[in-house]
Formats: sequence, C-alpha cells, structure tokens
Amino acid sequence: MAMADRRIAGVQRLIRHVAEVAPLDLSVRLWDGSVLPLGPGAGAGLMLVVSSPAALTRLVRRPRLTTVVELIAEGAIDLEGGTLLDLAARIEGSTRGMARRIDKMLAARALLPFLFGPGGAGQGHAYAGAQAEKHGRGRDDRALVQFHYDLSNAFYALFLDPEMVYSCAYFPDWSADIATAQKAKLEMICRKLRLRPGERMLDIGCGWGGLVCHAAQHHGVKAHGVTLSRAQHDFAVEKVRRLGLQDRVTIELRDFRDLAGLEFEKIASIGMYEHVGLANREGYFAQIRALLRPRGIYLHHAITRPAKRDARAFRRKRPEYSAVVNYVFPGSELDHIGNTVQDLERSGFEVHDVEGWREHYGRTCRLWTERLYANRAAAEAEVGAARTRLWLLYLAGVCLGFERGTIGIFQTVATKRARGAAGLPPTRADLYA
Repeated sequence: MAMADRRIAGVQRLIRHVAEVAPLDLSVRLWDGSVLPLGPGAGAGLMLVVSSPAALTRLVRRPRLTTVVELIAEGAIDLEGGTLLDLAARIEGSTRGMARRIDKMLAARALLPFLFGPGGAGQGHAYAGAQAEKHGRGRDDRALVQFHYDLSNAFYALFLDPEMVYSCAYFPDWSADIATAQKAKLEMICRKLRLRPGERMLDIGCGWGGLVCHAAQHHGVKAHGVTLSRAQHDFAVEKVRRLGLQDRVTIELRDFRDLAGLEFEKIASIGMYEHVGLANREGYFAQIRALLRPRGIYLHHAITRPAKRDARAFRRKRPEYSAVVNYVFPGSELDHIGNTVQDLERSGFEVHDVEGWREHYGRTCRLWTERLYANRAAAEAEVGAARTRLWLLYLAGVCLGFERGTIGIFQTVATKRARGAAGLPPTRADLYA
C-alpha cells in the first residue's frame, strides 16, 4: 500500500474509533473527498474539513493552539455549514473525558506517518512587531492599535450596528437587535455620566465616534474624542461633519496621555483599557485624574478575567488568551475587577457603582458572529479569506468565553475624590426610568 493510502486508511480508522468511543454530532471530510460521521447524529449540515495531509503533519509536529489557528486562517482546517458557536452547541459536554476513552496506540499508529511528511511552515498571521509591556520603553501603542482597528471600516460595517459601535451592547431584553441594544448602551453611559448641556466630556478611545455624537446630539455636551486609529479618526471626523456637530464634537488622532492643560467634567473609557497593558495602569489612572475636575465623573468600561489565588497565578495566560493577543489584539491585557477598584481608589477616585454586563457581551458577540458569517463573502473581498476566518474564530471564541463565564465585563462609575458630598442622587432609579 502506498504511503498516501496508508495515511488515509489510518486517519479513517482513528475517526471511526472516535465515533465509537466518543461520538460527536458532526462529520469529517478528508482531502481525498471521503466523508466520515463522528457520531450517529452527524449530518451534512456541519462538517470539519481537513484539506491536506500537511495540516495533520503540522499538528503532529507542533500540537499547539497557534498551529490550529494558523491552519484555520489558511483554510487547511475549516468548518463548513456554521461557526464555532454551532460546533460548540453540537458537542457541548460530549468531549468531557474524551481523551481517556481513545485508544492511544491506535491514535499513535494513525498519526505517526504524518510526522515525516511535508508540512510547510505556514504563512504567519500573528502580529509581527514587538509587544513591549511598558509605555515609553519600546511600546508602540499606535502600531498595536492600528493592527486591529485599521483593517477596513467597510469590514467592520459588515457586522457592527449602523453607528459602528464596537463594544458591549446593552439589551433592554434579549430579543432586541444589535442596533437597538447599542443605542441603549450609549444612552445608559450618558445617564451614568449624568451629562448636562454645556459640559465638557472626553471619550478616550472614541472609536468611530458613536458615543461623542450621541452625547452631543441628545445631551448637549461639548464632546472630545481621541483615538490612535487613523481609519476610525477619519470616519469619525466625517461623521461629525455629516451630522453638523462641528461646534460640539472634536476628534483627534492623539494619545490621551498627550492631552495636557485641559479639564473635563465627565470622562468615559469604553473598551479602551484592555489595550493599556497592566504595567501602565498606574499612569493611566493618574492621567484621567489629571484631566478630570474635582467630583467629575469617570465611567470605566472594560473586559476582565476572574481573579486567581495570587498575582503570579493571574499573570499566567491560557493558550486561547495568548492567541487572541497575538492574532487579534496585540499588546492587550485583561485585569480583574478587584484590581480596577483598588487602582481607582489608590489613584484618588471614589467608586460608586460596579455593574456586570457579562451576558450582554456574550449576546453582542453572538450577534456579531452571525452577522459576519452571513456577510463572509463580502468580508473576504474586503480583508481576505484568512483575516475573515480569524475574525469569525475570534468573535465566536470570545462569545463562548462570556457565555461560560471565563471572561467578564464591568462598568465602574467613580468620581474624582474631594471633600463633601459626591453630588449624585440618593438612588439610581433615574437610570432605569
């Protein structure tokens, strides 16, 4: 039997064995066109595709998550008929204890021939630049931010809402569409900031201008947004002009740390803190405090990870976390909510409210995944097939993280500490009126 035939036969035996001892509700199609069900309930609707023996060679030689991510990006391993969310729904609970039930000798005999085959090095889709930890010591935040956000405005428009809001939506009820939920989120932020006409508001990491325009239109503030993304800046400036808000909204392509001699009554940071890096958080909060008037309100909206038993354990990164950083959000780190509250108090803030939005972000990412999958042909035309596959993997993976509770998100409201009353109402009833 030729080597190619032995490889196919070996993999087919392994797949049939898996179907017997740990059945899954999907099928596998191999590079020779053969289709094998992984369980009695497998149909043609969802299929794992292995398009070449080189894919298995690379996995056998380097059995790591980064190898899987690269193979998915290249299309050497693909999922037809759905997304990672569909796969997760099919195999939920089925993979528990799976490794113990598989015959290790049979698996070794099936995979060993691939160890010596041609595998190729892969194209490499991760961020290629340096990811220094400390601002001012080799860290290039502009390059890190632009790797993610400057893909293409048209690409983001394929899955975001009409206002191009790229952060956790707020669902009045779980049946709300993404546009309704994002408008509700913008309004809730403005209510928590307790905006008043004529106040000066700063949005750090203003994205495509959704919050600053909403705040100026509906609450009469003078809003200033800063971003390090050229694509976002140009879009937001044009949006301000189109809406006729030039007298109330300004947008700068600028690092917020370079802002000096300014004072704001209200400051928002929505989904920006994740990019700062934990080594820079002291300077981050110090700069916000310097820009905020006494008793001014700061709203901190950030993704988190659960706290661990100690700081050393928390700093260890799971493989999927590192993959998101390297392939999607270079330089980013997630803190835990305890650290956020502690850092705010250490930096001269009084914390008033902490609200978890984890399930809201799970729902947001699920809708984003579905929208991007529905528009995947247009996405591939805009940013390429590899980047589209990576984004589908990323959005679905993050959705599962939020839904399962391995990551969270909190909105924290604080004021710049000063003597006397905080100036807030006695209850929060008005936020939900």
